[in-house]
Amino acid sequence: MSLELELQQYPKEISLKDGSKCSLRPLRKEDEKDFHGLFLALPAEERMFIKHRVTEPEVIRDWCRNLDYGRNLPLVAILQGKIVGVATLHQQLGGWKRHIGRVSVLVLPKHRGLGLARALVGDVVGLARNLGLEKVEAEFIGEQEAAIRMFALLGFSNLVRLEDYVKDMQAVTHDYVLMGLQLKSDEEYAGMG
Repeated sequence: MSLELELQQYPKEISLKDGSKCSLRPLRKEDEKDFHGLFLALPAEERMFIKHRVTEPEVIRDWCRNLDYGRNLPLVAILQGKIVGVATLHQQLGGWKRHIGRVSVLVLPKHRGLGLARALVGDVVGLARNLGLEKVEAEFIGEQEAAIRMFALLGFSNLVRLEDYVKDMQAVTHDYVLMGLQLKSDEEYAGMG
Protein backbone atom coordinates (compact mmCIF):
# COMPACT_ATOMS: atom_id res chain seq x y z
CA MET A 1 0.00 0.00 0.00
CA SER A 2 1.24 3.53 -0.68
CA LEU A 3 2.40 5.87 2.03
CA GLU A 4 -0.08 8.53 0.89
CA LEU A 5 -2.99 6.11 1.38
CA GLU A 6 -1.68 5.06 4.78
CA LEU A 7 -1.45 8.68 5.93
CA GLN A 8 -5.11 9.30 5.09
CA GLN A 9 -6.11 7.53 8.34
CA TYR A 10 -4.70 10.48 10.33
CA PRO A 11 -5.47 12.35 12.43
CA LYS A 12 -6.90 9.52 14.47
CA GLU A 13 -8.34 9.73 17.98
CA ILE A 14 -7.54 7.10 20.59
CA SER A 15 -8.76 6.61 24.17
CA LEU A 16 -6.22 6.20 26.95
CA LYS A 17 -6.63 4.05 30.06
CA ASP A 18 -7.70 7.06 32.13
CA GLY A 19 -10.51 7.84 29.67
CA SER A 20 -8.80 10.86 28.12
CA LYS A 21 -8.75 11.26 24.33
CA CYS A 22 -5.51 11.69 22.42
CA SER A 23 -4.95 12.47 18.75
CA LEU A 24 -2.28 10.74 16.65
CA ARG A 25 -0.94 12.27 13.44
CA PRO A 26 2.31 12.71 11.52
CA LEU A 27 4.67 15.46 12.64
CA ARG A 28 4.28 18.72 10.66
CA LYS A 29 6.68 21.58 9.96
CA GLU A 30 4.64 23.92 12.14
CA ASP A 31 5.12 21.58 15.14
CA GLU A 32 8.75 22.67 15.55
CA LYS A 33 8.35 24.66 18.80
CA ASP A 34 6.00 22.16 20.49
CA PHE A 35 8.13 19.19 19.32
CA HIS A 36 11.23 20.80 20.81
CA GLY A 37 9.22 21.33 24.01
CA LEU A 38 8.60 17.56 24.18
CA PHE A 39 12.33 16.89 24.40
CA LEU A 40 13.00 19.75 26.80
CA ALA A 41 10.29 18.39 29.13
CA LEU A 42 12.06 15.02 29.38
CA PRO A 43 14.14 14.42 32.49
CA ALA A 44 17.83 15.09 31.74
CA GLU A 45 18.78 11.51 32.68
CA GLU A 46 16.46 10.18 29.95
CA ARG A 47 17.74 12.60 27.31
CA MET A 48 21.21 11.10 27.77
CA PHE A 49 19.98 7.95 26.00
CA ILE A 50 18.82 9.78 22.86
CA LYS A 51 21.27 9.59 19.97
CA HIS A 52 20.83 13.22 18.93
CA ARG A 53 21.30 16.53 20.75
CA VAL A 54 17.56 17.16 21.04
CA THR A 55 17.91 20.15 23.37
CA GLU A 56 19.50 22.13 20.52
CA PRO A 57 16.80 23.99 18.56
CA GLU A 58 18.73 23.55 15.28
CA VAL A 59 18.40 19.76 15.49
CA ILE A 60 14.62 19.89 15.85
CA ARG A 61 14.36 22.68 13.26
CA ASP A 62 16.22 20.51 10.76
CA TRP A 63 13.94 17.53 11.47
CA CYS A 64 10.76 19.58 11.11
CA ARG A 65 11.81 21.51 8.01
CA ASN A 66 13.15 18.48 6.16
CA LEU A 67 10.38 15.96 6.78
CA ASP A 68 10.69 12.89 4.56
CA TYR A 69 8.00 10.44 5.68
CA GLY A 70 9.46 7.76 3.40
CA ARG A 71 12.66 7.72 5.49
CA ASN A 72 11.44 8.83 8.93
CA LEU A 73 7.74 8.89 9.77
CA PRO A 74 7.21 10.48 13.20
CA LEU A 75 3.69 10.01 14.62
CA VAL A 76 3.00 12.51 17.38
CA ALA A 77 0.47 12.12 20.19
CA ILE A 78 -1.39 15.32 21.02
CA LEU A 79 -3.20 15.72 24.32
CA GLN A 80 -4.86 19.02 25.26
CA GLY A 81 -3.04 20.78 22.42
CA LYS A 82 0.45 19.61 23.42
CA ILE A 83 2.72 16.95 21.93
CA VAL A 84 3.17 14.42 24.74
CA GLY A 85 4.69 11.53 22.79
CA VAL A 86 6.17 10.42 19.49
CA ALA A 87 6.90 7.13 17.76
CA THR A 88 8.94 7.06 14.57
CA LEU A 89 9.30 4.51 11.80
CA HIS A 90 12.82 4.82 10.37
CA GLN A 91 13.44 3.19 6.98
CA GLN A 92 16.45 2.48 4.78
CA LEU A 93 15.27 3.04 1.22
CA GLY A 94 18.05 0.91 -0.24
CA GLY A 95 20.78 -1.46 0.77
CA TRP A 96 20.77 -4.67 2.73
CA LYS A 97 18.36 -3.44 5.45
CA ARG A 98 15.72 -1.97 3.10
CA HIS A 99 13.18 -4.61 4.26
CA ILE A 100 13.65 -3.72 7.95
CA GLY A 101 12.19 -0.68 9.70
CA ARG A 102 13.38 0.67 13.03
CA VAL A 103 10.89 1.85 15.63
CA SER A 104 11.57 4.39 18.34
CA VAL A 105 9.12 5.79 20.90
CA LEU A 106 9.10 8.46 23.56
CA VAL A 107 6.31 9.50 25.94
CA LEU A 108 6.56 12.15 28.64
CA PRO A 109 6.75 10.62 32.14
CA LYS A 110 3.43 12.04 33.39
CA HIS A 111 1.60 10.37 30.48
CA ARG A 112 3.14 6.92 30.88
CA GLY A 113 1.17 3.91 32.04
CA LEU A 114 -1.91 5.02 30.07
CA GLY A 115 -1.32 2.86 27.01
CA LEU A 116 0.00 5.72 24.88
CA ALA A 117 3.41 4.22 24.04
CA ARG A 118 1.74 0.91 23.21
CA ALA A 119 -0.77 2.67 20.90
CA LEU A 120 1.98 4.67 19.17
CA VAL A 121 4.18 1.63 18.61
CA GLY A 122 1.18 -0.41 17.46
CA ASP A 123 0.34 2.23 14.86
CA VAL A 124 3.93 2.48 13.63
CA VAL A 125 4.22 -1.32 13.36
CA GLY A 126 0.93 -1.38 11.43
CA LEU A 127 2.28 1.26 9.05
CA ALA A 128 5.48 -0.76 8.57
CA ARG A 129 3.47 -3.89 7.76
CA ASN A 130 1.18 -2.07 5.33
CA LEU A 131 4.15 -0.43 3.61
CA GLY A 132 5.58 -3.87 2.86
CA LEU A 133 8.39 -4.07 5.41
CA GLU A 134 9.19 -7.61 6.53
CA LYS A 135 10.67 -6.87 9.96
CA VAL A 136 10.95 -4.08 12.47
CA GLU A 137 13.58 -3.62 15.13
CA ALA A 138 14.01 -1.44 18.18
CA GLU A 139 17.18 -0.43 20.02
CA PHE A 140 17.51 0.13 23.75
CA ILE A 141 19.97 0.87 26.49
CA GLY A 142 19.96 -2.03 28.98
CA GLU A 143 18.46 0.13 31.75
CA GLN A 144 15.31 0.87 29.71
CA GLU A 145 13.61 -2.15 31.28
CA ALA A 146 10.03 -0.84 31.15
CA ALA A 147 10.33 -0.07 27.43
CA ILE A 148 11.90 -3.48 26.77
CA ARG A 149 9.01 -5.19 28.61
CA MET A 150 6.41 -3.19 26.66
CA PHE A 151 8.00 -4.09 23.31
CA ALA A 152 8.10 -7.76 24.40
CA LEU A 153 4.36 -7.59 25.13
CA LEU A 154 3.88 -6.33 21.56
CA GLY A 155 5.63 -9.42 20.19
CA PHE A 156 9.20 -8.17 19.87
CA SER A 157 11.90 -10.64 20.89
CA ASN A 158 15.47 -10.10 22.01
CA LEU A 159 17.88 -10.43 19.09
CA VAL A 160 21.08 -9.44 20.85
CA ARG A 161 22.38 -7.90 24.07
CA LEU A 162 25.92 -6.57 24.09
CA GLU A 163 27.39 -5.65 27.47
CA ASP A 164 28.93 -2.19 27.90
CA TYR A 165 28.67 -1.60 24.15
CA VAL A 166 27.26 1.94 23.83
CA LYS A 167 27.98 5.24 25.56
CA ASP A 168 25.45 7.85 26.59
CA MET A 169 25.97 11.61 26.18
CA GLN A 170 28.04 11.58 29.41
CA ALA A 171 30.36 8.88 27.97
CA VAL A 172 29.09 6.25 30.45
CA THR A 173 28.90 2.75 28.95
CA HIS A 174 25.67 0.75 28.89
CA ASP A 175 24.42 -2.54 27.52
CA TYR A 176 22.98 -2.39 23.99
CA VAL A 177 19.75 -4.32 23.38
CA LEU A 178 18.33 -5.01 19.93
CA MET A 179 14.80 -6.42 19.68
CA GLY A 180 12.96 -7.47 16.54
CA LEU A 181 9.54 -8.41 15.23
CA GLN A 182 8.76 -10.46 12.11
CA LEU A 183 5.94 -8.80 10.14
CA LYS A 184 5.22 -11.52 7.60
CA SER A 185 4.35 -15.12 8.41
CA ASP A 186 5.76 -18.14 6.58
CA GLU A 187 2.33 -18.54 4.93
CA GLU A 188 2.54 -15.03 3.52
CA TYR A 189 6.02 -15.75 2.15
CA ALA A 190 4.80 -19.03 0.60
CA GLY A 191 1.98 -17.20 -1.15
CA MET A 192 4.33 -14.71 -2.77
CA GLY A 193 5.75 -17.23 -5.30
